[in-house]
Amino acid sequence: MWIHILGYTIAVLAGAAIGFFIARKTMMSYLKKNPPINEQMLRVMMMQMGQKPSQKKINQMMQAMQKQQGK
Repeated sequence: MWIHILGYTIAVLAGAAIGFFIARKTMMSYLKKNPPINEQMLRVMMMQMGQKPSQKKINQMMQAMQKQQGK
C-alpha cells in the first residue's frame, strides 16, 4: 500500500520537473523569436518613420506600452 503512494509521489514530482523544463525551453525560444521592445528599438522605429525621438517621447511610449500590457 505505501509503495503505491511512494510511486505516485515520485511520478508527480518527475512530471512536475519535466513540465517545468519543457515550459522553460518553450518560453526561452518564444522570447528569442519575439524579443520584448526596449527603448533602443523604439528609438530606431521612430527614426525610420521620420521622427526625431526625444527621451521624453520614448519614456511616454514605454509607459503606454507597459500600461497596455498590464490590462
